[in-house]
Amino acid sequence: MMFMGGDKAAAESDHGSADEGGHGEAESGGHGEGGEASFVDVPPMVVNLRTSDGQARFLKLHFLIVPSNADKKAEIEEKMPLIIDRYQPFLRELRPEDLAGSAAVYRIKEELILRAGEIVGTGGVSDVLIQDLIQQ
Repeated sequence: MMFMGGDKAAAESDHGSADEGGHGEAESGGHGEGGEASFVDVPPMVVNLRTSDGQARFLKLHFLIVPSNADKKAEIEEKMPLIIDRYQPFLRELRPEDLAGSAAVYRIKEELILRAGEIVGTGGVSDVLIQDLIQQ
C-alpha cells in the first residue's frame, strides 16, 4: 500500500501496473473522451393532472431523451410526434400524489423510457434526463 510518500514500486507490486491490468497509471481513453454526448430535446409539455376534488392542477415537464446510439437519435427526432402522443395519456392520468417523493421522479423516468422504447424499439433509449418537473 502507498500512503503519503510511499514507494511507487511497492504500490505496483500490490496492484500491478496499468499494462498488466492493475490499478497503475491509466492510459487515456476513459469515459470522458471519445464520442459526443447525444441528446434529443423533447418540447416542454403542460398537462392536466387528475384530481378527485375537481381543482385544476397542472404538470409542466421538460426533459431530454438520451438515445442508445447515434442511429437512434435520428429515429427519435423523426418519430417525436409519435413519442409525444404516447406520453400524453400516461401524463394525463397522473395524480398530484403520484408526484410526491423522490421515488416519483424515478418512476416517471422509467415510464418515459418504456413508452419511447415502444416507438423506437426496446433498448433505443438509454435514459431520460428531466430538466423541469413542476406541479402547479
